[in-house]
Amino acid sequence: MRARGDPAAAAPHVDDVMMPQRVRLQLEAAARHPTSIIGCQVRREPPDSTERYTRWINQLASDQLLTQVFTSNGPTVIMPTWFCSRAWFSHVGPFDEGGQGVPEDLLFFYNHLRKGGGVVRVDQSLLLYRYHPNAATHSVLETTIWTHRVRFLEERVLPHWAAFTIWNAGRQGRRLYRSLTAGTRRKVVAFCDVDENKIRKGFYCHEDSQERPKPRVPILHFRAAQPPFVICVKLDLTGGAFEDNLRSLHLQEGRDFLHFS
Repeated sequence: MRARGDPAAAAPHVDDVMMPQRVRLQLEAAARHPTSIIGCQVRREPPDSTERYTRWINQLASDQLLTQVFTSNGPTVIMPTWFCSRAWFSHVGPFDEGGQGVPEDLLFFYNHLRKGGGVVRVDQSLLLYRYHPNAATHSVLETTIWTHRVRFLEERVLPHWAAFTIWNAGRQGRRLYRSLTAGTRRKVVAFCDVDENKIRKGFYCHEDSQERPKPRVPILHFRAAQPPFVICVKLDLTGGAFEDNLRSLHLQEGRDFLHFS
């Protein structure tokens, strides 16, 4: 049994492989950041599995470890790499042991952030992370994850924004709009997109709304829209076109936009 000050490292899956220096390097980082979850870069096995996800894991900038916590990728340092002090783990509280279908790592990560915890990544590949199509994580329903993500976004960010734009007038953007509470939906001043057909239509009508008249939200070209943005466009899928468009606006992530892709 560990004493209160001893470190707590997440056990990798049974056939993941820790590099020999992992504990030492993450312990050193934890000593410098005692209220943070410490992760690391990973090497994926097979090498060509989940390529976009692996790039995201390994290439997030240090500030993005906090700004990109709302995406569908989940925690910005993956759970098999987690390392923190036993005292901090006890402070955050136990994992939800609700069983299959409960995203226990995501819920712990959100509670960690609620308690003011930080996120740090050791920028060395310290874990060989094997991909399993039948891993337990795939038993968690996407709708369950979606609901937790929306509520966390509404809790942490949207109360501080008087109004905002949803970047994506397609299926994902409309789904986010419909998932928001009524009060938060009223803060959505527009959708924005690059699709001329959507922009030409001019508005999105929330047909399921109980409000009368039914809300009609304008659809604008992204250059005509006003930040802050909640972005519902997946990263690393358009050959850099979306990323170039976003960069061209010279906005600051976390202040002017957040990713919810």
